[in-house]
Amino acid sequence: MTPEELANLAHLRRARDLMDREYARPLDVAELARTAYMSTAHFARRFRATYGETPYSYLMTRRIERAKLLLRRGDMSVTEVCMAVGCSSLGSFSARFTELVGETPTAYRNRDHGELESVPGCLAKDITRPARHSSAGG
Repeated sequence: MTPEELANLAHLRRARDLMDREYARPLDVAELARTAYMSTAHFARRFRATYGETPYSYLMTRRIERAKLLLRRGDMSVTEVCMAVGCSSLGSFSARFTELVGETPTAYRNRDHGELESVPGCLAKDITRPARHSSAGG
């Protein structure tokens, strides 16, 4: 790997770290690109090439990951969770949640999560990490 490639990777990590930390606030590609010291188009291409998904997809996956934790707690409504993780549209949140988790936020919230009570948080995070699920229709 060349020094330039290493520098670009470090800059991409800065943007990814920003998404990990600040997932609940509005973040757009322009701000993320500035964080990575890149133009928006170059940033979007490099991010996808490096991490295998678009910046928006990564951010939404991070938001859904946090939403799963909040829904498992059971003390917030789906709408409250949607807003708490930085989504402004309940419909878009629910659609993305269902796409990544395989069930609706309400069904996930109402399901028994007792099997995770004795699991350390760091392991629970890996076990429950959202991953794209195929729909029944293909």
